[in-house]
Amino acid sequence: MIYNVARLRKVKTKRISSYDVTGRNQDAWIIGSGETKVLADIKGPGVITHIWMTQRDHYRDVLLKITWDDAEHPSVFCPLGDFFGLGHGIVNSYQSFLFSASTRNNNEFNAGCALNCYAPMPFRKRARIELINQSKDKFHRQYFYVDYETYDSEAELEGLGYFHSEFHRENPFGGWGHEIRVNSPEANIVNRERSAWENNYVILETKGRGQYIGCNLSITNFQGTWWGEGDDMIWVDGYKWPPDLHGTGSEDYFNQAWRMQKNAFLRNGSSIHLQDTGGYQTSYVFHIENPVHFEKEIKATIEHGHGNHLCNEVSSVAYWYAEKPSRVQEPPPLEKRLPVKRDEINHKWIHDKERQTTTKKIKPNEEMLEMKKR
Repeated sequence: MIYNVARLRKVKTKRISSYDVTGRNQDAWIIGSGETKVLADIKGPGVITHIWMTQRDHYRDVLLKITWDDAEHPSVFCPLGDFFGLGHGIVNSYQSFLFSASTRNNNEFNAGCALNCYAPMPFRKRARIELINQSKDKFHRQYFYVDYETYDSEAELEGLGYFHSEFHRENPFGGWGHEIRVNSPEANIVNRERSAWENNYVILETKGRGQYIGCNLSITNFQGTWWGEGDDMIWVDGYKWPPDLHGTGSEDYFNQAWRMQKNAFLRNGSSIHLQDTGGYQTSYVFHIENPVHFEKEIKATIEHGHGNHLCNEVSSVAYWYAEKPSRVQEPPPLEKRLPVKRDEINHKWIHDKERQTTTKKIKPNEEMLEMKKR
């Protein structure tokens, strides 16, 4: 990528932004409650090279939606903050290879923050970027830049895939033994073969040809002890045992060790750390040099606690490139994706059943039942 800085190419460099076309200084777009606004509708062939956004709030309330060419469905569909690597509606300053954020209100809910994405996003015919304001406030105030290049021929894009991104959430995850501490003997059950395939938290499951380039994972740590030790397991082109990629623990998948440290590196780290937030964590990893290639399908998963015994809130955003624009899963309704908060008086987590979404509860087997007895 660095060579493109010096290479002279025949391209047109352009930008779409929220600047005030009257020449005054009202440079934000106002998006009413329940309104969808098209930020950019660009004719290809081309590549989006950078997206910058800033706003005061609504990091989980507003959805970012990107559709490539003339596809019927979007290939990017995520809550605004989570797409840029910040979970829970919390803002923080951090830097990575593909995303960065900057704020003077670190580790706060819904404060002003600059968001950047540098992931290249090629398109052949058309790129359509929309924001959907699902907040209950009267309006959402959005500043933005979309920087892009256009080419005379699609030949410039030969071999390049379409960028995809998808949000998942389990609140709470349907673990079998939340009362058991991580790394205790009772948590050390057997989790392999079909049990792992069916029970692990799913970061990405999609069909087609492409390459998985990473994710962010957000945890609301209800139990209060260490939330990790879950092995990453990634299956390429169908089920088999062992999976094509089998890791050794949550922090290991995020290229750290001995839990997660408070740092944000180019390819891995944490944009939000639970020691600064009283239990909220967002960690990320990008497979820049080692993307996971798939020809037919991929299932990227991670245990939540060893053997999936924990019941914390878990959400994630997966990033990948695909040969063709494909439909991604729609985020849960607003009430089902809002962050879990604490009671301000007794500081206990507020578990509102109407806001919960658990797609599967793990049915304990004999070994799990014995460990729960212990």
